[in-house]
Amino acid sequence: MINLGVVGHRGYARLPDVLRTLLRLAPELDLKLFFEPDLHEVARAGELLTGPEGLGGLATLGGDGTLLRGARFLAGLPVPILGINLGRLGFLTSIGVDEMEEGLRRFARGEYHAEPRMSLEARAHDLDDAMRRKWYALNDVVLHKGGFARVVRLEVFSNGEEVGAYTADGIIVSTPTGSTAYSLSAGGPIVHPDVASIVVTPVSPHSLALRPLVLPPTAEIAIYVEDGPEELLVTVDGQVGTTFATGDTLHIRRAERSVTIVRFPGTTYFARLRRKLGWGSVPHA
Repeated sequence: MINLGVVGHRGYARLPDVLRTLLRLAPELDLKLFFEPDLHEVARAGELLTGPEGLGGLATLGGDGTLLRGARFLAGLPVPILGINLGRLGFLTSIGVDEMEEGLRRFARGEYHAEPRMSLEARAHDLDDAMRRKWYALNDVVLHKGGFARVVRLEVFSNGEEVGAYTADGIIVSTPTGSTAYSLSAGGPIVHPDVASIVVTPVSPHSLALRPLVLPPTAEIAIYVEDGPEELLVTVDGQVGTTFATGDTLHIRRAERSVTIVRFPGTTYFARLRRKLGWGSVPHA
């Protein structure tokens, strides 16, 4: 029997149908379902999911944001994530909702590839170098100015060596997985997930000399705020974070833990790029 955790976004109209399908297939596929509290209220069946320990898999019902939340919930445990896309894009997810039944059968039979994805560890330190917060990110860590109409001056270091001063609206530090998210929108490169690296992308830089930078996975990045609004924001995977004051330091490095995503035979990274992001398509007149 596989203990399958289930997390999801209640805002999707198809969620009740998806939960009914899960509950119908679970006995046949020898799955024991554990629902997070919000979903347990809707499903009114299965067990309550209280932690990641003992899980043989995690199903995420929603889009990429739900998968990112599921990855943080696992806290580094090597549990494969089966992302079931209920939205429009779902670049990170494993299958669409219409492929769900066959996907669950293949998952239960072990007919999938467990694809490890590099993640980041980020730590916010105060002026006395005491750690205030710590996070793990599958996509990115962003230091930005929030709603203030002022630029930020940042000093960026890699392994203790000064990289340079960035005058911009903020800075994105991303994994290869996150290279197709906010970093891409800010002009960063697409990095294949098999190429372990850390991408540093300025947000709206105020200099033509600043360009995105790809660093090796061994880089330990430190970011200091030289000048800017009194209060900045650190956002992790676009979902969680904290305030950040002048004098604080943001430390980012490759995490020891990785995130495991379920992939099925017949799906490739470049096929997803073409289908979901329009990669390589020729615009029509």
